[in-house]
Order: sequence, then C-alpha cells, then structure tokens
Amino acid sequence: MSELGSEELEEEGENDIGEYEGDRNEAGERHGHGKARLPNGDTYEGTYEFGKRHGQGIYKFKNGARYIGEYVKNKKHGQGTFIYPDGSRFEGEWVDNQRHGHGVYYYINNDTYTGEWFAHQRHGQGTYFYAETGSKYVGTWVNGQQEGAAELIHLNHRYQGKFLNKNPVGPGKYVFDIGCEQHGEYRLTDMEREEEEEEEMLAAVIPKWKAIKITELALWTPTLREEPPRMEEAVQEEAPGVGEPVEDVQTLMDVSEEDTDLMRPGDEDADAIQEDRWDEFRYDMALGNVSFEEEETRQSDGPE
Repeated sequence: MSELGSEELEEEGENDIGEYEGDRNEAGERHGHGKARLPNGDTYEGTYEFGKRHGQGIYKFKNGARYIGEYVKNKKHGQGTFIYPDGSRFEGEWVDNQRHGHGVYYYINNDTYTGEWFAHQRHGQGTYFYAETGSKYVGTWVNGQQEGAAELIHLNHRYQGKFLNKNPVGPGKYVFDIGCEQHGEYRLTDMEREEEEEEEMLAAVIPKWKAIKITELALWTPTLREEPPRMEEAVQEEAPGVGEPVEDVQTLMDVSEEDTDLMRPGDEDADAIQEDRWDEFRYDMALGNVSFEEEETRQSDGPE
C-alpha cells in the first residue's frame, strides 16, 4: 500500500516575495488573478486576495507534486485534488491544509479509500478496497487504523465483527455465499499475550479464529422455480372422503400403467437429487472454511 507519508512540501509563506505577474489592488498587494514563481522553485497560478492565495488555484511543487483546488488565506481549504510525487492522489475536502471531511485516496497499487477524514488521517466511516484480491473493508476507522464494527467482504464470503488496530477481535461470524454462517471469535494465544508488552512483537500479533457453530444463513431465501402440480396431487383432490368404499377410491386412482411408471421414478429422483445437494453443500462448506482462513491470513496486512 502506498504510504500516506508521501506528503507535499510546505508551501512558501506569505512573506516570500519571489516573482509575480498579475493583478494588484490600490495598496500594491496581489489581488485578483496572477502567476507567481516562488524562491524555492514552486509556482502558483490562481486568484489572490489582499496578498494571499484565496480562491481557486493551482500550486505546483518542485518535487513534482501539485494541488488543484480552493485556498483560503494561503491555506488549502475547501474542495481540492492533491497529486503526490509517487503518483497517488487525494480528491476531497481540505481544512487548514489538511485532508478533513469526505474524500477519496487513490493509491499507487490501485487500492482506494473512500470515506471520512480527520486531521489528515482516515477517521470515521469508510471503505477500503484491496485491488489485488478484490476484498473490501467497510466500517469505522480511528486515527488511520481499522477499529470498531466493520465488515470484511471477500469474493465468496464475508466476515462481520469488530476490529482493533486493523485486526479482528472478539466475537464475529463468517457468512458464506453457499448459504450458511460460521460463528466464533478471534483470540490471542498465550504466547502472543506474553509478547504484547514488547511493541515490536505486538505489531506481529495474528489473532486466531476459533469456530463455535455453523448455522443457516439468517436472511438467505433460495428462489425456487414454480412447478406444475403432480398427478398424485390432482388425483388426491378428487379422492372420496373418509368412510367411502375402497372400490370407489380405486376407480378414481385408475390411471394407465405407463403414467404410473412415469410418476414413481420422479419421486425417487427427487430424493436422490436432494441427497446429492446436501453432499455438495457439506463439501463446499468445507472448502469455504479452508479458503477463508487462507484469505484472512493474507488480509492480515491491512492498510497502514
């Protein structure tokens, strides 16, 4: 993941004169539209107000970064796009030269974060998309880290629970697309607990998933194809009531031998298909358990 540390250089202050070409007010201050080349090699083209960058403008840094957006009294404030030297970029809201509010960060590895920012860091509700795996973290952030209630969505299953320092903790559940849920919790082993005191080892802690039970998917309702009523049901509707002679019932059930042969295999096939589906369900569910453990291990290196 591209580091957020690839920040822009500080812009020249208001007292750095440099070269200027543009509008001025009666006091001789830069006021209106103008172009400036600052002593450190940066350039700015946009609007000024009373000698300060104010309004829409483009600031280009000598290191290759540039900001295109709004200024208020020499500071990035409002809507703006910042393109960093490594090619990553941020599009969103700024307050007092910092990412603050809602915005989207595009990383050089094609990952994206869309959500809330506070004082230059991911903070609040947001979604982080992992381009390499197609997985998504949808939930809360605190000071740049995944923390709080969230959902980690993979290609064929998802995990719902709580996170702390970008790792899942406590009770949660895996929801599989095959139509079942695995409930359990993430725990730290005794060895990992002893290492928590050392900061370097704490960063390497990997929570262990302990499964408790598997249940049906709560809101999963399969779509069934409507089938015409079976011949047995149609005959049953015409069957006589209780107490009538058996001979009359036999007369109503008098169907051709060929039709009878067609009905019986259908019932046997239905039972066989149902049994095959349960075997397939158990097999796929076992594969799902293996795949999510591998995926979860790979995703333990979440955004920094």
